[in-house]
Amino acid sequence: MSEKPLNDAWAAGDAYEVFMGRWSREVAARFVRWLGAEPGRAWLDIGCGTGALTSAICSIADPSSVVACDPSAAFVEHTRGNVSNSRVSVVVAGAADLPRSRDGFDRVVSGLVLNFLPDPVQSVREMRARACSGGVVAAYVWDYAGRMEFLRTFWDEVTAVDSSAGDLDEAARFPLCRRDTLEAIFGDAGMRDVESRAIEIPTRFERFDDYWRPFLGGTGPAPSYVASLSEAKRRNLKDRLERRLTPNEDGAIDLVARAWAVRGTVPT
Repeated sequence: MSEKPLNDAWAAGDAYEVFMGRWSREVAARFVRWLGAEPGRAWLDIGCGTGALTSAICSIADPSSVVACDPSAAFVEHTRGNVSNSRVSVVVAGAADLPRSRDGFDRVVSGLVLNFLPDPVQSVREMRARACSGGVVAAYVWDYAGRMEFLRTFWDEVTAVDSSAGDLDEAARFPLCRRDTLEAIFGDAGMRDVESRAIEIPTRFERFDDYWRPFLGGTGPAPSYVASLSEAKRRNLKDRLERRLTPNEDGAIDLVARAWAVRGTVPT
């Protein structure tokens, strides 16, 4: 069992980049391509974090404008410092006070956020309320229970030696991170033409230390759990993971990260 109070500790932008950012950027790019948005559209990016989705929108969709928001001032400052584009404005705002546009946004999107919100259906309704008539609302989340393999492997080994940690596993905490559940949420929020898809990316770790080091950054549920352990228990967990993860002939470890993406259209 962990020996210190746990929290998800999402405030550190640089630590998040090491832990999840390198993977979330590739997912964001594939998500924007899936939306197939025409150039010159106005976008709202909710829960922008370190700017992965905002950057993908700018480089792929050629938007007229992007308003990116996040409740974390630290993440907002990180995004402002790393997304240099005159069409982008980044503001501190959470799910309860989302930015508005007089004519509504053409695309209202959210990446890797929906599962952290207390009322997902209401949150999608708020997203819908910010979109223009006929606009698109879309989101994506990690497939924690399935092919988010570097986290799935981690929690499988954690719970093998610490059954009390099962409730910390994102698969248990975030049951909405499933394809059918996401489609149901969008339908319940009044979206039309709801559809979903899997987005899978390779996650290559050059050595075991490349896999393990991000868990030491203290940002996110898994690193927060590692930080809560005694040195002996941390070493035991590391050894178990190293035994389980079989490297290739070149010493690298190849896994897969899958996200579920969902989109719908605002009724006219």
